[in-house]
Amino acid sequence: MMKIILTLFIFFTVLYGAKPVELSSKYESARKCKTCHAIMFNDWSTSWHAKSHYEKDEFFRKSIDFIAKKRRKSANIVKVECAKCHNPRISVTNVSDEYYAIAALGLDEGTNLDKAVKDKKISEGINCLVCHNIDKIHQDAPSDVRGMDRVEWTKNGVMSGPFKDAQSPYHKTQYRSFFDKEPNKLCFVCHANEHSVASDKLTFGNLQKEYKGSKKCVDCHMSEKIPAHATTYRFNGKDAKKRMIRRHFFAGAHKEKMWKEALKLKLSKQDRHLLIEIFNPQPHNIPTGCGSRELLIEVKLTDETGKIITKEVSLTTHYTRRRSRASIPHIAIKQTKDLSVPAQGKKVIKVTIPPLAKTAEVTLYYRLVNEEVANLLHLQEPIWKEKFFINSAKLRL
Repeated sequence: MMKIILTLFIFFTVLYGAKPVELSSKYESARKCKTCHAIMFNDWSTSWHAKSHYEKDEFFRKSIDFIAKKRRKSANIVKVECAKCHNPRISVTNVSDEYYAIAALGLDEGTNLDKAVKDKKISEGINCLVCHNIDKIHQDAPSDVRGMDRVEWTKNGVMSGPFKDAQSPYHKTQYRSFFDKEPNKLCFVCHANEHSVASDKLTFGNLQKEYKGSKKCVDCHMSEKIPAHATTYRFNGKDAKKRMIRRHFFAGAHKEKMWKEALKLKLSKQDRHLLIEIFNPQPHNIPTGCGSRELLIEVKLTDETGKIITKEVSLTTHYTRRRSRASIPHIAIKQTKDLSVPAQGKKVIKVTIPPLAKTAEVTLYYRLVNEEVANLLHLQEPIWKEKFFINSAKLRL
């Protein structure tokens, strides 16, 4: 039996484990791409893909430190585990038993793994050379195989893209349908099946499973296709070809423009209760993603004298680890009920109306993390406490 299990393990490791490809200095940085692809580079450089690195993202950094402390692991080991999505071009992808031993003794400085997590080549996080060096995506991989383990890379100097006739004097090009006809496949390499490392049964985000409708991820998170130059280089002396391209903003939950009217509100009265109906026209649940995100419903009830009573309802998920201690989702063993608004569905919240109340005003906000997780990680940057306005509605009672 053990022999069969070992054989299956080796099979899936070989079939789905992406081997790191050594990149020459010509291709290792997105800045090398800017000369010809300035529009894409400038968009990307403002995105959180460009911040997908320990040194550049406070939430990511403090999450790694929290996991390392609570699981009594070296932070470097956790960085390698998270690199499958956050730093897929890392040169070391597995942690040996030997490293566990020397890391426990604090003697790992200067090792290959230590050098790999500090390598300048991965400091740009999800850069051009992550997505545009993917050759194949293994859709049939087991659900827990994610990030770099779900793909195969192209050879050094070969770039994948959405155009069959693309040419460049600097690198070879190849067309892949997951940039053009099926871009969701590329997004779901990482943005799917986010589960706790402490419990295989606890999945705190699965965009691929909850996704509904024909809308593409890139329609909202990049842009609709627009006529522009994918490259400004004049190949063989000819003017650059204008194409239908998408902007590379990779706009996410941290962008205010993504939230305005993303959800719809409808208010009604039923006996002594205010019914708040929240409609979600989007193709995925809201909140979704990293598990600790939050919808805040602020209710203001005003009586005839002008007195205001304020109530606040939180739609979020809370997580616990051993001994029922509060946790971030990544190392949790239990979670509370999912209160998100389902994709292309609705959720109804009922609030008791106090006597003499004459009008109700409801405002819907979004927060990147709930207060519990913000406190656990000691997040300091203002964005983690910011409330993004979504929508509001009024009702005469």
